Amino acid sequence: MTRHDDGPDHAHRRPEGVSDETVEALGSLSKALETTERARGHLYSFHQLTGTADLELDRAVELLHKAGHPDWAETVRTQVLGRNVIPGHWTFQIVEAYDATYYQPFRELERAAVEELAEGRDHLYEAEMKEARRTVGHPDHTARPETAPETGTRAEERDRPDRD
Repeated sequence: MTRHDDGPDHAHRRPEGVSDETVEALGSLSKALETTERARGHLYSFHQLTGTADLELDRAVELLHKAGHPDWAETVRTQVLGRNVIPGHWTFQIVEAYDATYYQPFRELERAAVEELAEGRDHLYEAEMKEARRTVGHPDHTARPETAPETGTRAEERDRPDRD
């Protein structure tokens, strides 16, 4: 891949000897982990939404009592409030099992692969994609965060006291 003088920082440059295929494979592994992160977020949403619904059942039980329906209030309290969402599990236990059984091992494996195959450098695929797609010299296509968008110069050069 072509690199420009103002290209990616060292942490996002491909180490010597790392093939295109390895960069692509690590990018795919990273994408799969990112998808798992999103799934985990949905699992936490499920956990929080179910907990919120369960807490709202307290109000429903109270209102059913006030409305003169004590049998329905008791049915809701004993049949749904505090119920397991799957046998033996509340949602926090599902989250814990997912983390221990799937998420943490996946995360550790992805980290180990990046460490061994790319000297620990993350997002090489994305960094090279950015480099290939950006317009060099355009103020909104700078290579690194420390490059000032308005001038295309590095922030440390722009902010030097001796600079007019």
